[in-house]
Amino acid sequence: MIHWTEAGQERSAIWRSALGAPPPRRVVTADDRMTADTAYRLACEGTALLWQGDFQNARQLLSAMGRRCKPAAPGAGFHRYRQARSQRARTLGMLLVPFAEDHVVPLRRAPDVREACAEVYGAEAPPAVGQLRELLGLIGAHEWRHKGVYVPALEARVHPHHGVFSPIRGEYVDLVARAPLPEDRRLAFDIGTGTGVLAAVLARRGVHRVVATDLDQSSVECAEDNLARLGLDDRVEVVRADLFPPGRAPLVVCNPPWLPAKPVSPLDQAVYDPGGRMLAGFLDGLAGHLEPGGEGWLILSDLAEHLGLRTRADLPAAFERAGLRVAGRLDVPPRHHRPKDEQDPLHEARAAEITSLWRLTT
Repeated sequence: MIHWTEAGQERSAIWRSALGAPPPRRVVTADDRMTADTAYRLACEGTALLWQGDFQNARQLLSAMGRRCKPAAPGAGFHRYRQARSQRARTLGMLLVPFAEDHVVPLRRAPDVREACAEVYGAEAPPAVGQLRELLGLIGAHEWRHKGVYVPALEARVHPHHGVFSPIRGEYVDLVARAPLPEDRRLAFDIGTGTGVLAAVLARRGVHRVVATDLDQSSVECAEDNLARLGLDDRVEVVRADLFPPGRAPLVVCNPPWLPAKPVSPLDQAVYDPGGRMLAGFLDGLAGHLEPGGEGWLILSDLAEHLGLRTRADLPAAFERAGLRVAGRLDVPPRHHRPKDEQDPLHEARAAEITSLWRLTT
């Protein structure tokens, strides 16, 4: 629950957060009269603002607060970059909006967010309070889910759900689309499938059956939806599992999170892998799930090495410990805009980044 005082009376409501943010301890009401400087100062002090004014003015206030957040300086390094992003998220998360029943936002000029909220929070919708920043993220995710992301390797669109990493960085998909398939194409495993995009690419390339796994239930549902849209649900089975399904396959594919650091939101889990758990689990378990003569494809960015989170020697050493050898490797530079942005705090590392598909055998 979240509690506040309004017109001298104690009020409370259910706290709503799909991202797991804790309810703020101090809450005051705010409306169109509040300035951005005051809102930013209160938010930095840990006081949340429950908005009661115009919805579009709240959006403008959130943008103004964001401009007051101090970004990490160019070349500041990974840890200062993460610290600045975390502080920004906490500060902007202090601007709150109310929800009436059925996901209705009872503010002037508020959009109809019922469908977007139902996709994430569920059909049951008692009155509640949540972060404006999260709500705007839900609206954007809803639009992405319906519009989809065009994937050239599939010549089709993939529709990410809220909290599931979108395949907007297409270089890793292209690596899977052009790597030489093993002669035995009866079966492949796709570990940590997310949207199901890599499983779909493998099926389109001629793998007869694919078993795709993910530990996150939202990702399982997202992958099932996408594979049905693509007409591949009869050849790809999606199961909820921590890494491998039972059995062995001639081809096992995994694109784990590429940075060994702690995620701060569900979406971060596609990028940040605390302690490199998923990477280590995949490598250590691969030999036990490959058929004789089979290949494991590890698709991984080397950004962690450029950020000093992993050394160049760590990955080959992990291969050796797991009883794996490198049969081949394909590389591709990133195609997104960040490597060219010299103001990015991680510019030097991003400019040097390479994503590789490692073909591993026992």
